[in-house]
Formats: sequence, C-alpha cells, structure tokens
Amino acid sequence: MAIWEGIITGMAQAGFVDMPPSVQEASRKVSIVGIGESDFHLDYRAERERADGWEPRTVEDMCKKAFERALADSGLKRSDIDGLAMSYTYGGPEPSEMATHFGIQPKLGWINGHIFAGPLPNAAGRIMAGDAEVIALVFGIANRSAGRQFGGMTFASGAAGPSSYYYHHPWGWSSQAAHWALMAQRYFAKYGKGEEDLGHVPMTVRKHAATDPNAVMQKPFTIDEYMASRYIVRPLHLFDICLVTDGAVCVIISEADRARDMAKVPVDVAGWGHSLITQDKMKVMIEDRLRPQLQDAGGQALRMAGLSIDDIGHFEGYDASSIHLVNQVEGFGFTEPGTGLDFCIDGQMTLGGRIPTNMNGGNMSYSYMQGWGQVPEIVRQLRHEAGPRQIEGLQASMSALTQTDIVHPVVYTRGD
Repeated sequence: MAIWEGIITGMAQAGFVDMPPSVQEASRKVSIVGIGESDFHLDYRAERERADGWEPRTVEDMCKKAFERALADSGLKRSDIDGLAMSYTYGGPEPSEMATHFGIQPKLGWINGHIFAGPLPNAAGRIMAGDAEVIALVFGIANRSAGRQFGGMTFASGAAGPSSYYYHHPWGWSSQAAHWALMAQRYFAKYGKGEEDLGHVPMTVRKHAATDPNAVMQKPFTIDEYMASRYIVRPLHLFDICLVTDGAVCVIISEADRARDMAKVPVDVAGWGHSLITQDKMKVMIEDRLRPQLQDAGGQALRMAGLSIDDIGHFEGYDASSIHLVNQVEGFGFTEPGTGLDFCIDGQMTLGGRIPTNMNGGNMSYSYMQGWGQVPEIVRQLRHEAGPRQIEGLQASMSALTQTDIVHPVVYTRGD
C-alpha cells in the first residue's frame, strides 16, 4: 500500500477523514480541473421571500447543479468520472444513489467526511494509489431551509456533550460563537484594540463579496453601520459571524499529467497539513488563538509544496467569525501577532495588499459551506479568471479549514 493512500475510517461520519502524509513526493501529483457551485445568492433570497409555490432546495438537487457546472467547467465527459466522493454535514444519500442522480457510473464511491481539507488530500491519495483517475468531490448542505439553529437555550449540542469545551449551557456557551467572543475579548485586552478596529475585517470581506454575483450578502457597509448592528455574543456583532446557508460545491480532480491536456489551466494540489490541540485547550484557543497549531500545520503544507509563506499571494481562511480570520492571518505568519487589525485597516488584506484574503466574501458574506466555498475562488484566482477581484500575477494560494481545535491548510499552485 502506498504511504499516501487514504483510508476511510469511522471518523468520516464525524466529518474527519484520514489524510495522506505531507510528503514532497505527493506534491503536485493531482490537479483540480473543474469547479461548480449551486446558486447561493438566488436560493438565499428565495428562502427569505418564500413566495407562493416556493419549496426548499434539496441536497440532491443542489449537488446535481454543482456537479453539472463542474463537469462543464472541466470539459470532461460523464464517462470520464470514475470516482465519486460525497460529503454532507447532516447526512445525505449514498454515493451509489447520487451517481445515478448525476448520470455517472464510477467504479469507486464513498462518504468523504464533510469539513473541507481532509477530503481533498484523501481523494488525491486515492488517485495516486491508482484507485481512480478522475474523482468528483461533492459537498451539500441544507441548513437554512431546514430551519437549523445554532446557539441559544434550545440548541442541542449532540455528541459534543454538556461538559465539553464546545457547548456548555451553564456557562452560556451554547455554540462556537461564544468561543470567538472570548477570543476577541482577550485580543482586545492584550493588544489595546476594540470593536471598531475589528469591524474593518468583515467590512473588507463584504467589499470583496460585492464583486461576486453569487455571494449571499453583497451590500457594503460602513463602520458606523457595523457598530450599530446587533450583538450576537458581545463583543461580536451581526457582521462578525458566518452565514447560515443552503448550497453545494463540486470539485473535480485528476492526475496532474492528464490535467495538462484539459480545457483550462489546472490548479495543482501542492501541499497540505494537519494539527490538533491535544491538551490545555482553553489556553490554546483563547490565549494562543491556535498559533502553535497554525504554525505546525502551515509549516507541513509549505514544506510539502517547497514554498515559504512569502510565496503565498492569496489566502482563503475559515472565517466562522472575524476574529478567527485574524487568528489565521497572524498565526500562519502573514503578519505578526497583535498586528492583524492594523494590517487589515492598512489595506493589506485586499487587492494591492500583502495577502488578499477571502476574495469572494468567505463564510461571513459569500456562503457557509464548511470550508468548501474557499476552493472555487482559489481556482478562479489561480486560473486568472476572477474578474474585478483578480490578484495580479498570482501563482500560489492557501486555504485553511480552522476550527476551534484543529487546523487543515492546503496550498495550491498554478499548473501551467
């Protein structure tokens, strides 16, 4: 068995899948050749308005739309797809059923976790192991139409349990928003910053979303409007927290040599990493803001890709909250600890700055796809197809699925 071959375990049902080791031998062996998404903006508006005859979007149909668009984007035929990796946050049809829905007959199909990052290296490992040649990775979620709620006294924490650091109702921690709020309070106290400083982060990200017609939220806002918005968990305002949306994303990958002959410039999967908090979780989350894990996992991904942090010209971070995006920009080393808010205010996280960040609007303005929404934007940027938000001359990007205790970065390079 090749050392990088992905092995699906029971953890897949909890969102995690085994990742191949971060070794240079696996760098740039697999490329992204097709991307597709469902209609985030239109579906969100339709759900809000609920006009006569409106029906909730199903995971199956959103996934099919994303698949069809990715297939068209790749220039491949249905018969070329010989692997199907399905990912859901709250469950969905078996891969065999979805293959029929897509009109394909893959020889390999599996449930591939749900949070993004692990599923891509896992599927890449299957291509390198010879299990398949072209794999469609499809993610679907129907949070909003199903009326799912996050936080509050009626929110069920499920497997996290009442005494975990994730959800503990007696402390008022009924969702992850409480973690982000405590991080922000600590950051403000340590570095002498405040809400108005933090507001520049979601404001910048929203300006980026205004350039993408598929973004759920496209209307820019001012700092005054930010400060007047309601709190979710003090000191975090409405604009500081990610959306709750329905949607689907499809990413088609193939062996890199084959990708060179396809319709568009391929995007190579150059490196990946993984790091988990193993002890002192409260301290690492709130005081360190996951910097040890960000440095560890980021170092793994960059070494695998043969790059330094200075080579990365674009970042798509997991902005479950604005302060957590700052955690990542600082933690990976794009700017020094405690300087992230000034860095953003100075324009270093937008076009012309050091590290243009979340260029389609991220989780706070574009859509909330468990990190999957980062990938189409990275592909468009590296193909140089991003229109008014294109980063000039871009050659290398990084995405990161960063939760409260785990970091999964992926490095991508332009494959021409």
